[in-house]
Amino acid sequence: MTTEYRVALDRAACDGVFACLVRDDRFVEASDGLATIGATDTDGEETVVATFDDDRIEAARQAAAACPVDAISVSEGSDE
Repeated sequence: MTTEYRVALDRAACDGVFACLVRDDRFVEASDGLATIGATDTDGEETVVATFDDDRIEAARQAAAACPVDAISVSEGSDE
């Protein structure tokens, strides 16, 4: 069963620990040394938001829980 959900990453809060990367492979290290979601071009944006409709919400939640600075939020639905 798939779930539509939204993942927001506050890059201003990210400190480059990258605990999220080992929980969900959609999180990657960007060229600036901070996390981002997939191949998203951050262009200096402080918050990166991605919407998914799949069965991987638990992986996203685990990545959010692993973040020591609470920079990741996961919410069901396409917007808040």
